[in-house]
Amino acid sequence: MALYFLPTAHPFCVPSSPSLSLATQTHLYQPINCSVKRQLTLCKAVNQSSVHPPILTKRGLSISFLTTFVLSFAGEGSHAAILEADDDEELLEKVKRDRKKRLERQGVIKSSTKETGYLQDLVYKLSEVGKAIENNDLPKAASVFGSGTDTDWVQKANIALNKLSASPEEKNEVDTFNSSIVSLISSVAKNDVESSKIAFVSSASAFEKWTSLTGLIVQLKGL
Repeated sequence: MALYFLPTAHPFCVPSSPSLSLATQTHLYQPINCSVKRQLTLCKAVNQSSVHPPILTKRGLSISFLTTFVLSFAGEGSHAAILEADDDEELLEKVKRDRKKRLERQGVIKSSTKETGYLQDLVYKLSEVGKAIENNDLPKAASVFGSGTDTDWVQKANIALNKLSASPEEKNEVDTFNSSIVSLISSVAKNDVESSKIAFVSSASAFEKWTSLTGLIVQLKGL
């Protein structure tokens, strides 16, 4: 008959001869006992290994690190959002203050019609001086200035500049204009064309920058 000792074992036939001894039969069945013992040993080894703690792999470490990083980043993002909200509120308050100052400045300028007129006259006088210097006609420029810094339109312009200047930048431009206009009057009196041109450009630039800072540049004609 055919017997199977193991699933992968090959069948072989055992003769049905009565002369086959019991010892021989026991010897033939001995591999079954060994196989079963071996299977029990393997099962025991598997069961013992199942109680051991899991092995920490490189992939597991990567996942753990990534999770920690994402959580910490989420926390930083919340903190950054709070800071941004504070910055936005501070920026909004600054915009409100600037708008308030701008409206106050516009109110002062609208109520200072006399000073605005002084400055408009200054624009016309500087235009005449500039044309005279461009044509190298310094006597003509000198006639516009009259008695120099004591000329009425120069003094009135200086009064308007000081009254309508509020910020340090504006006051700085007024100082630059005053020093430049003194240099211009002196150069014209000395009939120095080159120095007159340099002083005129400095005076005109300082005044134009001042009008930009104060907002008067849109109200004065000829700039």
